[in-house]
Order: sequence, then C-alpha cells, then structure tokens
Amino acid sequence: MSADTKTPHTAAFIGLGVMGNPMAGHLAAAGLDVRVYNRTRARAEQWCETHGGSHHATPREAAQGADIVLMCVGNDDDVRSVTLGADGVLAGMSAGSLLVDHTTASADLARELAVAARDHSVGFVDAPVSGGQQGAINGVLTIMCGGDQDDYAKAEPVLAHYGRMIKRIGETGAGQTTKMVNQICIAGLVQALSEGLHFAEQAGLDREAVIEVISKGAAGSWQMDNRHATMIKGEYAHGFAVDWMRKDLGICLEEARRIDATLPVTALVDQFYADVQKMEGGRWDTSSLLKRLDK
Repeated sequence: MSADTKTPHTAAFIGLGVMGNPMAGHLAAAGLDVRVYNRTRARAEQWCETHGGSHHATPREAAQGADIVLMCVGNDDDVRSVTLGADGVLAGMSAGSLLVDHTTASADLARELAVAARDHSVGFVDAPVSGGQQGAINGVLTIMCGGDQDDYAKAEPVLAHYGRMIKRIGETGAGQTTKMVNQICIAGLVQALSEGLHFAEQAGLDREAVIEVISKGAAGSWQMDNRHATMIKGEYAHGFAVDWMRKDLGICLEEARRIDATLPVTALVDQFYADVQKMEGGRWDTSSLLKRLDK
C-alpha cells in the first residue's frame, strides 16, 4: 500500500553502525525529530548525547509515532528481527507511514517485507546504499531504490539528507538487485587493481608513478583513485570489511543461480576473499585482496 505524500517530520532509525550512525545524524541535523534503536544500547545513548533525539528499548517503541522508519542492519535475519514480530517496527508503525530498508539484503527479503508492510497499511522502499562509511559521514551516498512510485516520492527528500545520487530503479526488489550489480562490479575492479599493483611491484616499477599515469586513461576508477595509496602502504582499515563483502557476494551468487546468470569472475573473487578471511583478514577492507597476492 502506498504511503501518503506528506513530508515526514519524525523519523525512526534502526541500526547505528558505521553507516547508520552518520546517516541518522544527518537527519537530526536537518531538523527531523529522530527516534533511534540499536541492539547495543550504549551506542544509541551515545548517539543521542551527540545528536539529540531519543533512544528506545525496542524497534517497535522507536517506530511509534514516526512518519518514516529507516533501517540499516547486517543481513536478512537481522532485518527480520527488527521488522517482524511483537517488538518489530511494523508492530509500532501507523497506517500511512513508510518503511525504508538501507540494509544490503536479498531481493526476496525486500518482497517479503513489502507484503508484510502492506498488511499493516505501511509503504515500503528497498534502498541499499553505496559509498562506504566516508560517504555516509559526508552525506554523499548513492542510494538505489525499489518500490511503489508514491512511496519513493515520499522517501526521496528524506534520503537526500545523506544521498548524492538517489534513484528509483523499479518495483520492489529492484534496489537490492541493483546493489548486487554494484558489488559484482566492485569485486572485479578491486581484484584487477590488486593484480596490477602486484605486477608493478614484481616488475620493479614505481607504483605511485604507474598509477599517476594509468589513472588518467581507460584503466582509471574510483577504486584506483581512492584505494591505491593505502594498498601500497599495506593499510586495510579504510572501508567496507571483507566479511561483509562475502555476505554480499553470497547474495549475488545465490540470485545469479535463481535467474540463470553466469558470474565466473565474481565466484572466483569470492573465493579469494575466503582466502583473506583465512589470513584473519575478515575485518580488513576489501582492497586487502592485494595482501593475498603479496603474502
């Protein structure tokens, strides 16, 4: 069911991790009344000390009275745990309000949540994000959305407080499948950059000089511009963690099997990330594929 079109003034934000914390902060800075819930209560208390608003004991309590509820948690099961059931947000949301899920999750879950939301007369938009922690802090995330056009129209001005590129791709689940495309592309790019830097070092080249030249040509990419320097230094605490990337690639590969898509490079890079995990690098950022080659 589509939500009404009034501009939201009260927002609930569920999940105050490295992404959700600054995203919710942008909403508070924009003047919205923000109600928060986090599984670790101390983090919610700290957020309120910094940004104001109020923290609540359950997702349901946080959602009560909110025009829009936004979530950014870990995986499908985490989303279900904060959305469904007696203490989930849907139990506390009012008819005509809107639920937005920023979690990178499966398209099947998005469709499941849309049905559950409709049963509560609540709108729903699946809206995974790209841009990492720094993008969230700077309010320049890319947000890919799926859902009813009217629901998206209500969500868009709220998402604009931390999104630079916001676009409705299609119906429910389209946001999540677009995020899969994003992760598929990143996996291949990071592996290629890692191999290039490894090759340059083995060839005795000045890697900074090499990147300065090739980044201005067809090989250039965001990953090259923003990650090559830390990769050369062997610093891998600057972005999205390997453990989370493997979760995302698992979603991509499962969806590929369902729709009969062929992802040979993605499947290979997924296994390379498994190697990084075996090196106790699960919390390193995704550019740590280079460390696997240099070990």
